[in-house]
Amino acid sequence: MTGPADLSRDPHPAIDPITLTVIQNGLQQVCNEMDLAFSRAAFSPVISETHDRSDGIYHRDDGALIAQGEDGLPVFVGTMQDCCATVIERARNLQPGDVYIVNDPYLGGTHLMDVKFVKPFFYKGELFCWLANTGHWPDTGGAVPGGFSASATEVEQEGLRLPPVKLYKAGAIDEEILSIINSNIRIADQRIGDIKAQAAALTVGERRLTLLLDRYGADTVDRAVAEMRVRAAQQMRAKIAAVPDGVYESTAIVDSDGVVNEPLTIALTLTIRGEEAHFDFSRSSPPCQGPMNSVIATTRSSVYLAMKHIYPDVAINAGTFEPLRIADPDGTFLYAKYPRPVSGCAAEVSQRIAEAVFAAMTRAVPDHLFAAPAGTSGNFSLGGTDPKTGRGYVCYLISGGGYGGHAGGDGISNGCSTIGISKTTPIEVVEQRYPILYEEYALREGSGGAGEHRGGFGVRYKVRLRRGNARASFVMDHGRVGPQGALGGADGAPNTVLVERGGESYTPLHLSKEQGISITEGDAITVQTPGGGGYGDPAKRNPALIERDRVREYYP
Repeated sequence: MTGPADLSRDPHPAIDPITLTVIQNGLQQVCNEMDLAFSRAAFSPVISETHDRSDGIYHRDDGALIAQGEDGLPVFVGTMQDCCATVIERARNLQPGDVYIVNDPYLGGTHLMDVKFVKPFFYKGELFCWLANTGHWPDTGGAVPGGFSASATEVEQEGLRLPPVKLYKAGAIDEEILSIINSNIRIADQRIGDIKAQAAALTVGERRLTLLLDRYGADTVDRAVAEMRVRAAQQMRAKIAAVPDGVYESTAIVDSDGVVNEPLTIALTLTIRGEEAHFDFSRSSPPCQGPMNSVIATTRSSVYLAMKHIYPDVAINAGTFEPLRIADPDGTFLYAKYPRPVSGCAAEVSQRIAEAVFAAMTRAVPDHLFAAPAGTSGNFSLGGTDPKTGRGYVCYLISGGGYGGHAGGDGISNGCSTIGISKTTPIEVVEQRYPILYEEYALREGSGGAGEHRGGFGVRYKVRLRRGNARASFVMDHGRVGPQGALGGADGAPNTVLVERGGESYTPLHLSKEQGISITEGDAITVQTPGGGGYGDPAKRNPALIERDRVREYYP
């Protein structure tokens, strides 16, 4: 059914609220410092600039979430605890300094590019907890540079799949395992910088957590962790109890799976019963041929992050998820099993799942919700060899989009994706590191759905290859239909991609998905990301706001 077992009954005596608050914030700070160390030390811009990573602390017994960095990607909040649970099941002969590496999607993962490090943390000779992080590697091998194989039909085509193995043993890197990894990925000489940064972030976590335990003692921190979980569960139960009991249905559409040019449907039946919310996705489309399948850890995590979006004031740990009952959607594309390809699950399908949750909850508590956001990460990979330097490269870009309108006003423009707080890599960094020229980067005015409160705008950008040859691939979504409006608001504008190659232009057959496009010097690709959905009847929009939008020429 759902994630870790309910451990909300704490046998330990109560802890005073001041100490509890200090320890809770102390644990949060440990994770925040791990995030910061990871980004500052990483080689790849997708980590150092875009911050596509996350760090957290997990329970020693079952891997349940204790704390996660505030700047980490929300989609990892559920998957990392599932991954930790898998490592715990398989761990043997643990020593201080051991670090497991794993990216297997079916073992609590996302897609292969999200590589996880999991490290046992010992305090005074005893295992106290696990530290873990996830970093998006620009490449893990596979059919195309960057790993976003839009037409993959099995996971092996997407890259190197690693079960939990000890990359570090007692603090020393295993050179043989490292050589296997390097022999199966592109630009291997550059990955060692990311590997060392990822391991160093966990070392920072060890040092900071040791200081916290030295100050308060292991028993007191244990009691605080148990109390934090109880309170988070109570907070979420109180939020759900305020939602009217009932059954609420919604759907969200995935453009296609990249192989069969037909939409996939996410169909949610949400049942609110007292203090629990039950999520049933069993009416969704069956497993698909292409890479838009979602592994169960990502499906669960998508529900978790959606509910956290709705109730941002609820504390985040394993207790937050206890009232959220998710039936395993076996037999659908939301419960991928080996060897189904999954490269689109974390960045795209997860956002459609969240959109379905938003739409269902809008029916339950309309005044509290919002129209759908852009809901795509805009995954765009470009790889080749720069003739100026003679070195290979893999460039990975993500982009923002419009947020949905809401009861309090219009949606924001160029917001980050639903599943993360990653930002677009600065243009100057991209142009310095890769043979790419941005000819345009601007708001996509007019892309927000009309409404009493309109949606925010997406972005429009155009990149041109300056020299050499390269292969481009993209796995995006919302190209067939735009983000859903709410309560009479219009949908936002859909995603569009235009490829200019050899003097001719075309739109991909699958609209926002294609792989291995051979381009050469002077060829260009233009992307327009979705605007957010509109909220409420457009006829009720304040005339002053309509005039403002007209004067600013937001709409034609």
